[in-house]
Amino acid sequence: MTGLTSRLAGLGDIPALKAVMTVAIAELQKGFLSAAQIESSRTVMGLDSQLVSDGTYFVVEAADRIAGCGGWSRRATLYGGDHTPGREPALLDPAVDAARVRAMYTHPDFARRGVGRLILELCEAAARAEGFRRLELMATLSGRPLYESYGFAPIEEILDARGGAPVPLVRMGKAIG
Repeated sequence: MTGLTSRLAGLGDIPALKAVMTVAIAELQKGFLSAAQIESSRTVMGLDSQLVSDGTYFVVEAADRIAGCGGWSRRATLYGGDHTPGREPALLDPAVDAARVRAMYTHPDFARRGVGRLILELCEAAARAEGFRRLELMATLSGRPLYESYGFAPIEEILDARGGAPVPLVRMGKAIG
């Protein structure tokens, strides 16, 4: 899609980012998850504001609207928002650990228009600049085709039941040498 711009998110963006996440979870998971799983996924998905504070979270805009958002992390947590139990803020070692691609969401009005690919490119470039040689992420079933088309390969499939109904997820990785 032409006309996409990107920038780092600021703390003032958080309410608008959460609104995009809410509609993306509700709409883009349909056809992949049951209504109970979509509701459950709200526990294991969402914004980790540490990414914004760390300066590793991007906003993609089109026509003065947030088209999507996502980022990467030099911290151990692989996925989940501020409210998700079990987050681990320890710093990763770029020589041995994979940087984490985190909290990628596209507003349904902009789905399949290059927003996700742009976020992946931004994350990969930033992680590589800090010396990371691999990326990992936890994919939803609806996001998996994008990640595979970008070169990520499945590592393991899990069911995360922390929100009630088990939500299927796929840990994926990619070398960025």
